[in-house]
Amino acid sequence: MNNWRKSSHSGPDDGNECVEIATSPTHTHVSIRDSKAPARATLTFPGGTFHAFIETLKTDAGTRAFIRELAQEL
Repeated sequence: MNNWRKSSHSGPDDGNECVEIATSPTHTHVSIRDSKAPARATLTFPGGTFHAFIETLKTDAGTRAFIRELAQEL
């Protein structure tokens, strides 16, 4: 993927306090990477899974539930 972009809310200077996202050419997958280390690993998700993840994080209750699930898996 070569269409990496970052949020306009990603911090001052180079805006390197954020993650970057890119979509596959067919828009079926979304990849994310650390903007401070773009050459390192990326995470790639099916588009629907990524959308559900973002929608969950948009709600306080959803974020709390997500964090609880992650804590149980550790």
